Amino acid sequence: MNDFAAYFEAQKQAMVDQLTALVNFETPTTDKAAVDALGAYMRQQFESLGASSVTAIPQEKVGDFLLAKWNEDAPGKPLMFLIHIDTVWPLGTLAERPVTIEPDGRLFGPGAIDMKGGITIVLTALRGLREQGVFPNRPVWVLMTSDEEVGSIYSIPVIREVAAGCGLVMVMEPATQEGALKTWRKGLATYRVHVEGRPAHAGNAPEKGINAIVELAQQIQRINTFNDLKNGTSVSVTMVDGGSAGNVIPAKASAYVDTRFLTMRAMTTVRDALASLEPFIPGAKITLEEIHSREPMEHDERMVRTFAQCQKIAASIGQTAREDGSGGGSDGNVTAAMGVPTLDGLGPAGDGLHALHEHVVINSLPQRAALCAAMVRDWVSE
Repeated sequence: MNDFAAYFEAQKQAMVDQLTALVNFETPTTDKAAVDALGAYMRQQFESLGASSVTAIPQEKVGDFLLAKWNEDAPGKPLMFLIHIDTVWPLGTLAERPVTIEPDGRLFGPGAIDMKGGITIVLTALRGLREQGVFPNRPVWVLMTSDEEVGSIYSIPVIREVAAGCGLVMVMEPATQEGALKTWRKGLATYRVHVEGRPAHAGNAPEKGINAIVELAQQIQRINTFNDLKNGTSVSVTMVDGGSAGNVIPAKASAYVDTRFLTMRAMTTVRDALASLEPFIPGAKITLEEIHSREPMEHDERMVRTFAQCQKIAASIGQTAREDGSGGGSDGNVTAAMGVPTLDGLGPAGDGLHALHEHVVINSLPQRAALCAAMVRDWVSE
């Protein structure tokens, strides 16, 4: 146990160097060429770590995905690391905020915590297993995507296909600030509520119009009653739009609705409530448009068993695994909703996702690498 932990602790500076190299690739989701540059680097890394195959999954609008495999012909269900290389930061951000290391042991840089720190952990864990001579005879995969920051709109079908037969998916999103894994995440569904009224001159014949904005205002009050905050369900009208001119009774109006929930049951309840909206004003029409949805990562019996095994493995290398959750989603929502054992938040501790103070706590890097390596070595699939 002590030798295993000590090995990864000795890799701390190498991990800082690796993370710095990754952050120095600027990878905004929408710049395919920039993202593909890091993709080429990642291919080299996987091949240098002895991957038996590295398969590109070409994409037109975002960076190409990669699926790297070790021991692909070995028996058993694969254990899969799930990573994304895109960030929210535009080209030129590094010139304004280059990588810096503070005396208190924090590494700052765009994309450091989300999720280039997690990628650093994966590469180090795999290298450690090989150098320690304990890489298990089991299939180990890494699926690398490039569109997570825009909702994984292209990668979700790929994630579902690749993850379907896995014994465990290890999502390398950052840990909580306290270093806990994330064993639940809220689901997300977004909608637009469209109201159609009838235009009329606001001065000459307002009574002949059907005011879509007035109708929408009443619908917003009704939608607000769908909140169930004590049980983790939020229903928020976040943007509204309507009208065509200052002297015209508005014929159209719409509202953007953001919904979050902890369970599939709550997701269905909210969707059904929005779909059943009826007009207050005679003659008005209401339609519901679903824009995007992602199922919750539920803290169910499977998750309880999965985390319990993680705790046991952590204890075997002298660590204490803790759990928490998040109101935001990740690709872990996708795999967990499929019924595939999933653990999220296996990346480093830190703070500042999508913010100017984005940083990684350096001491958490070797600790997480040791845990991930031990899980690959010791995991028992259901």
